[in-house]
Amino acid sequence: MKEISLGAAGKQYLRGQSRGILLYCIFAGIFALVFYLYHLPAEAVLYAALLCAVLALLVLTADFHGYYQRCRVLRDLQKQIMFSLEGLPEAKGLLEKEYQELITALYRDKIRLVSRADNERRDLVDYYTLWAHQIKTPIAAMGLLLQSLPSAEDDGSTAQSMEQNRELAMELFKIEQYVEMVLQYLRLESPSSDFVLKRYALDDIVRQAVRKYAKMFIRKKISLDFSQLNCDVLTDEKWLVFVIEQILSNALKYTNRGKISIYLERDDAKTLVIADTGIGIAGEDLPRVFEKGFTGYNGRRDKKSTGIGLYLCQRILTQLSHTIVIEGEPGKGTKVKIGLDRVDMVME
Repeated sequence: MKEISLGAAGKQYLRGQSRGILLYCIFAGIFALVFYLYHLPAEAVLYAALLCAVLALLVLTADFHGYYQRCRVLRDLQKQIMFSLEGLPEAKGLLEKEYQELITALYRDKIRLVSRADNERRDLVDYYTLWAHQIKTPIAAMGLLLQSLPSAEDDGSTAQSMEQNRELAMELFKIEQYVEMVLQYLRLESPSSDFVLKRYALDDIVRQAVRKYAKMFIRKKISLDFSQLNCDVLTDEKWLVFVIEQILSNALKYTNRGKISIYLERDDAKTLVIADTGIGIAGEDLPRVFEKGFTGYNGRRDKKSTGIGLYLCQRILTQLSHTIVIEGEPGKGTKVKIGLDRVDMVME
């Protein structure tokens, strides 16, 4: 917050004292007119006016010094007014006292509203956390039921029924991923996100994410071009795996044929690139892809996008002091670059 300058404070002060200065000039003019009408010496009124002006200047100077100090205190108080009302200067007159009482009333009302909103949000987070954990039980049960269904060779099931079972298994996998996204979102919003930084082999982290989506690669007949990375990174394994999973999920969602490539950028040994041959991203959507809830043209056309995945990715990578950049053109695929060579945080 910029500190108030002496010149700006002086202008404001003179503006506030304009009535008093105007009255002084009017009174001086009246005395001069009366002295003139009575043919009294003009030197007398000029001398009296000069003495009064000097005295007024001294009083105004002292008063301005106090005014400027109060302005500085109030300006500094703006930085802590969100947390405490301590430090309010002593009220100079009834009007300032009334203003301070108004500020106090507004502050107390704000504290009450913030406290109520925090409690409501805490209850909501607790409910959705409980829901996300409880929903995992029926998801796991459904997965076991699908796995226990007899194969076509066992009971002579038709190829169509087998295909339906595979579709059900794939949709169940998507539900599980959306639930996991909810949990990660709630954890990230928590004031105590469990970030643990260590050195990990980037190949192992990427393979974890790829294995999770292996069935979807096979299902959509998308090939994977995975170059050996041979790179160690200082990061949080769990959160980085989640980010790569989200990017792979988007790549598979918007790629109907072709391949997905994972490699390190040539010019930077710590920049992971995940490129696909999908439908790409419209140029006007690129600056907004990380906005919370933004789905863009592809999301509106697909009608299944949440607009949360990339928002979470950027927030997670920012907290890990990593970077993310997305490039793409309609019909020419998308390229996601994750910079992993920088960690600017205090290590415990």
